[in-house]
Amino acid sequence: MRETVAVRNAVGSSGAAPQVYLCATTCHARRMPRLREIRRSDDNAPIVKTMYRFLFGDRDPVDERGTATGTPGDWWTVFANSPDVLEHAVLGFRLYQSPTRELAPVLRELGQTRAGYAAASQFVFSQHCKSLRGLGVSEEKIAAIPAWATSDLFDPTERLVLAYTDCLVYDHGRVPDGIFEPLKEAIGDTALLELTYITTMYFKHAVMSRALRTEYDDVEERITEVVVDGAEQEILSIQGH
Repeated sequence: MRETVAVRNAVGSSGAAPQVYLCATTCHARRMPRLREIRRSDDNAPIVKTMYRFLFGDRDPVDERGTATGTPGDWWTVFANSPDVLEHAVLGFRLYQSPTRELAPVLRELGQTRAGYAAASQFVFSQHCKSLRGLGVSEEKIAAIPAWATSDLFDPTERLVLAYTDCLVYDHGRVPDGIFEPLKEAIGDTALLELTYITTMYFKHAVMSRALRTEYDDVEERITEVVVDGAEQEILSIQGH
């Protein structure tokens, strides 16, 4: 989630909330996520109060949507159903942004962004495109991530990170030695462990966002039958021949 700069600063802090901008007009005609959303209340758990204050100011995010990055913000209101799960997720955001990480931030974000694309999560993909842009990655390079294998914009280490991410997401961890060994040689054991952990964390977030239909993954199922009157008999007739 791109709001994680605020997240990192929010946990354990009681400072004033940063400026928050309402989400784009796409928020107004959207459906609701599949789970209930938790309103702002004096009874909210401490982690919910903290995150709502930092992300939404004084607003109730169920009634007045929008985060600083333009998302509706319902990932937060859905995860607030279980404060323990929300806090665990927030700690994960803090972990990957920690200055003690050996993994280079651009390599990390390439993994997260590609994981979002490969898992078909517009939310994860869109948010981490923004993160890459914030790290100074060019628009051309960001636009090339979906078809990275045919692009000459990525250096050898970046290509290994993208190939490794595809193995984690598409092949569920089946990684050839021809990818793993040169990547380990390029970034080292510790950074490779961090890359694996963070990338699969965002694979998980992509899957959960789609399943719960939060944020930009609140979309109708595309694969449905196209109903055509009388087509059944025609198909049976063709199959009979």
